[in-house]
Amino acid sequence: MREDTQGTNTAAARLAQGAALQDVLAVADPGDWLALDAAVRDAAWWYRAQLMPEWKDGASSPGLPDDLARLGESRLALALCHRDGRIRERAIRSSARYPGLLPLIVIRCADWAEPVRTCARELLRTTLDMDQAVSLAPLIVSVGRRDRGGFGTDLLGTVLRQAPPGRLAALFVAPDRAVRRFVRRLAIEQRMLGPAELARAAARDEDAVIQDLCATAALAMLRDEDGGEDARDEAYDAVLTPLLAARNPRTRATGVTALRGAGRPVQAEPFLNDRSALVRACARYVVRQHGGDPTAGYRERCLAPDDPELPPGAVIGLAEGGDRADGELLWPLLAHPAAGVRAQAVAGLRALDLADAERLRPLLDDPVPAVVRETTTALLPSAGQLPADWLLERIEAQRPRHIRLAAFRLLDAYGGIVALRAAVGLMEDPDLKLRTWAGQSVQRWHPSAGVRPGDPEVGELLDRSRHLFSDYVLRRRKWEAGLAG
Repeated sequence: MREDTQGTNTAAARLAQGAALQDVLAVADPGDWLALDAAVRDAAWWYRAQLMPEWKDGASSPGLPDDLARLGESRLALALCHRDGRIRERAIRSSARYPGLLPLIVIRCADWAEPVRTCARELLRTTLDMDQAVSLAPLIVSVGRRDRGGFGTDLLGTVLRQAPPGRLAALFVAPDRAVRRFVRRLAIEQRMLGPAELARAAARDEDAVIQDLCATAALAMLRDEDGGEDARDEAYDAVLTPLLAARNPRTRATGVTALRGAGRPVQAEPFLNDRSALVRACARYVVRQHGGDPTAGYRERCLAPDDPELPPGAVIGLAEGGDRADGELLWPLLAHPAAGVRAQAVAGLRALDLADAERLRPLLDDPVPAVVRETTTALLPSAGQLPADWLLERIEAQRPRHIRLAAFRLLDAYGGIVALRAAVGLMEDPDLKLRTWAGQSVQRWHPSAGVRPGDPEVGELLDRSRHLFSDYVLRRRKWEAGLAG
């Protein structure tokens, strides 16, 4: 209903005819209530007569209070959304007998009209219990982002602070991340969860804010705990194990950094080869703080270029912690049988500013897309040093798609008539991505210093692309190229 205005109007019409709320709305979905409120208010002229014909003159009708008192739940829901604030206020006073209308009372708590807000807030304050707070939390948090919406979230916090941790379990895994953030902050503030539970939450949740909140709180609680050495080690194990095993790099990095305070540098060593640069950097910090030399370890691992067990993280780690002389260890790794190692060797050479175009060029034909992507990124600054004809061969239709995409990126960076020739040649390519990129390349093309003024090929290529330009822009491009419009 939220995405369909006509559907919202149909829902309002059904409510006006007395249909039950649960038959018209997804009552557990905050979006349906918000959509109904907006649509009914915006279309008040449409449903006013259907709702109650004697309301045509609005709140001035002398029988209005009695009329509202007689309304059933469905039609009273429409009155709560009415454009006239006096009707909304009086509808609130008649809503206490219908718990199903509480979502609309939540919305009215952020109403622009102060009398409406005051009345709605008083009703919500006296009505909201624990079960309702849990079920309405997504709507309350959503309305809380509005101007004057803070009352609802404050009241929600007050009610939920009295809940046992198990009662909030459903909200800890709510689909709405704003709700999860709200409840996690509340649980941390009230110390409802222990450090091990917070660490598991940090490892499981997909939201970066919650990951940081829970991981930071778990480690802070560890530091505050008293106990003997055995108890401390057991507590650290319970917290660090899920953090170090987390899929999210930020959470793993937090766990690795905590190994320093725990006095466990040996546990950080495997993370020197982690797939994440952030985790590798934290592991190097921990190892160095305890007198280790992570770069020496990287060098030792990379001395055997044919080692099938060589982790890609060790290859890029060598570049991150080493110097340009370490490039001699990286060049042989371009022929390693593992694609990950080849890709990270290219990335390492680029990081050390050793990306030699002639030596890296063969990897543009690598069968693995990841290797070709890294090679392309490394070669983009020196695309003009590559043979243009060699690149043009690699955008031909019989080539693998990842090679064609890489070659076109380099041709686009090449510039000049070479880039224009390649782009125009791909404008009717069956591959949608290449075709789109080609059109964009033509549209942003301008003649560079290497383009011969008045070159007829430029004019021919621009004419083939005239559907991409207005007449004025096409004439302008030709004029820039020294051609008559």
